[in-house]
Amino acid sequence: LAKHPEIKALMKPDYNLIWVVVLMVLAQLTAFYLVKDLDWKWVVFWAYVFGSCISHSMTLAIHEISHNSAFGNSKAMWNRWFGIFANLPLGLPYSISFKRYHMDHHRYLGGDGIDVDIPTNFEGWFFCTRFRKFIWIVLQPFFYAIRPLCINPKPITRLEIINLLAQLTFDVAIYYLWGVKSIFYMLAGSVLGLGLHPISGHFIAEHYMFLKGHETYSYYGPLNLLTFNVGYHNEHHDFPNIPGKSLPLVKKIAAEYYDNLPQYNSWIKVLYDFVMDDTISPYSRMKRQLKGEVKQD
Repeated sequence: LAKHPEIKALMKPDYNLIWVVVLMVLAQLTAFYLVKDLDWKWVVFWAYVFGSCISHSMTLAIHEISHNSAFGNSKAMWNRWFGIFANLPLGLPYSISFKRYHMDHHRYLGGDGIDVDIPTNFEGWFFCTRFRKFIWIVLQPFFYAIRPLCINPKPITRLEIINLLAQLTFDVAIYYLWGVKSIFYMLAGSVLGLGLHPISGHFIAEHYMFLKGHETYSYYGPLNLLTFNVGYHNEHHDFPNIPGKSLPLVKKIAAEYYDNLPQYNSWIKVLYDFVMDDTISPYSRMKRQLKGEVKQD
């Protein structure tokens, strides 16, 4: 910032995010209606080919909203309510809890017992062969859901209860209106999209140490178009209050800080290398013993 003070001008809400999220919710509602009378094989097909992409993209929209990118820091609660709305087509309550844990990830990156993005010792010990690492990738959404309860359980908040009740009400309404196939499409799309899917390469690309001494990596490939530029991950951790839309400008302005860092151009290759490289496993993360006072949401 001292060298490039113009970056401060990018620290503002991205109001286009609001309309993009609304359109994504409407797209999924349309899909729920269209799949209700299809054969099961086509429900599964569209859940993976279309629903999974929208669902994973929506989790990254929720990531943007968790940083108050939709309405700005001055309207934090508007972002929380909007996150609950964005959560609806995923089928499972996620938004409010994600915000609480994700802020810890930024404040205490790699913090032992705090950052639940770090796999558990069991994951590192058990998923150590190529086949087991493949299964670990498939099951990633389940580990992300269960891991916080094992590493850093937090008391349930009022907003999390509202998130849960809103989600249950929505799911019951979809079942009542369009039946079990629409519900299956919704839930299967979320699970498949966060598991064995090209976009899921970002889970591993972001912080797994393929090169010793480098714990955060950026990805500059085309899938950033579907993921709100989450691939610009070094830039995001440097400036978490800048919306994803503007992160390419950060890289352009401060190119001397980013261009020479290790980077990726394919999330599919990241997944392949993770499985096939015997030196990489869920243990391949930087873990820190935190000192001093720890403040969590």
